Amino acid sequence: MAHLLVVEDDTTFSLMLESFLQKKGHQADLRNDVKSGIRAVKEKAYDMLLLDYRLPDGNGLQVLEASRESGQHLPAVIMTSFNDVRTAVRAIRSGALDYITKPVNPDELLMVLNEALQRKASKPDQITEPLPDFIEGTSAASKKLHEYIKLVAPTDMSLIIQGESGTGKEYAALSIHKASRRADKPFIAIDCGSLSKELAGSELFGHVQGAFTGAVQNKKGQFEAADGGTLFLDEVGNLSYEVQVQLLRALQEKVIQPLGSSRQVKVDVRIITATNDDLLNSVSKGEFREDLYHRLNEFKIQVPALRSREEDLDIFVDYFIRQANIDLERNVKRLSPEVSRIIRRYDWPGNLRELKNVIRRIVLLTPGEEAGIETLPEEMTSSVNQPAKPSGTDLKALNEANEKELIETTLRKVRYNKSEAARLLNIDRTTLYNKIEKYGIE
Repeated sequence: MAHLLVVEDDTTFSLMLESFLQKKGHQADLRNDVKSGIRAVKEKAYDMLLLDYRLPDGNGLQVLEASRESGQHLPAVIMTSFNDVRTAVRAIRSGALDYITKPVNPDELLMVLNEALQRKASKPDQITEPLPDFIEGTSAASKKLHEYIKLVAPTDMSLIIQGESGTGKEYAALSIHKASRRADKPFIAIDCGSLSKELAGSELFGHVQGAFTGAVQNKKGQFEAADGGTLFLDEVGNLSYEVQVQLLRALQEKVIQPLGSSRQVKVDVRIITATNDDLLNSVSKGEFREDLYHRLNEFKIQVPALRSREEDLDIFVDYFIRQANIDLERNVKRLSPEVSRIIRRYDWPGNLRELKNVIRRIVLLTPGEEAGIETLPEEMTSSVNQPAKPSGTDLKALNEANEKELIETTLRKVRYNKSEAARLLNIDRTTLYNKIEKYGIE
C-alpha cells in the first residue's frame, strides 16, 4: 500500500480520486491548496504526490519544491486540463515525473501511479543534500543580476525582467518573491504567450457564469488568487490591447472586475513581468500601450545570456548533473575532455533551459561515471566542429560561408522552425529551402 498526497481544489473530483485509490489498495491524504499541501509534506512522509497545477493560492509545483526542501525526493504527477499541456511540459522540466490531462482516465492514472511507485521502490535509499532552486553565478554579469534582485526584492516596485528565452526569468522573479515581504503569500506565474485573446481576460480577472459561451460556472481569476502575493506575467507583450486596458486599470486602481460581472474586487498584488524583447519596440510600433509600459517599468532587470557569462558555465553544468543524477538515478561524475570542449565552444541559443535539457540527455545516456561524445545532440557537435571559413580574397566564397553560418545559427535559434527562420532572415520560405539544399544544411 502506498501513501499519497493529493492536492486538488475540486472537492468532488478529489473525493472521487480518494475512493478510486482506496479501491486499488492505496491511502490518500486530500488537501485543497498550496499552503495546506506544503504543511502536509513537512509533517508527514509520503510515497508520492498527485498535484493539480492550478490551485487557488499558487500551483502544484510549489508543493513539489517544498517536498524537496524538506529532504523528500518524491515522484510527482501533475494534473492539468487538456488545453494546458504546454504548462504540463514546463512542469516536467521542473522535476515532475509525469502529467495526466483532465478529465482523468482511470486506467491512465493507475498506469502512471504504478510506474512512479515502481521507480521509487527500485531506487536505493540514499541521503542526498537538497539542491538549491536557484544558483548564483560568479561572473560580473551574474553578480550584477543578484545585486539588483536583493536591492529591489524588499520593495513593492513593479518590475520588467528582460532576457532571451531560457535565461531563467521566472527563477529570477521567484527569487525576488522569496526575498520580499510577500514571501508567505502566493506566487503565481502565467505564460501570457499560451493564452488566447478570448481567454486571457478570464484567466487574469475571472468570470461569472454565462459571461461567454462555455462559462458554465463562476471562476476566480489569477489576480484574485494572488492577492497579497506576486503575479508573474511571462511574455506580457502578447496580451491583446483590450486586456492591456484592463491590466492598466487593475494596476492603477487596485481593483479588478470579473468578466460579465458588475462587482469590483479589491486586490493587492505585486506585478513582475517578463519579455524576450524590449517592450519599447512594441510601444513604438503601437502594439503595446505606452502608459502601461511605464506603469510596469518601475525597475528593469536584464538577465544575461549564458554566452555572456562563461565563468558560470562550469557551475551550472555541475548543478544540472547533480540534479539529473537524482531525477534519473544515475551516477555521472565527470564529462570527457571532448564533451567539455564542445560545451564551452557551443553558442547556447536556448541558454540555461537548453543547457539543462542537454545535461539531462547526457546523464540519461551515460550508464557509467564519465559522459562521452556520443551523448551529445548531433546539432551541437556539428555546429562546433564545422569547417573553418575560407580565407583569402575570394569574396563569393566568403559571402557564402557567412550566409551559411547565419542560416544555421538562425535555424538553431528557432528550433528549426523554417517559417520563423525565413521571417527572421527576411526571405521567403522557398528561398530558404533552396539555400538549405545548396549548402547541405541538415
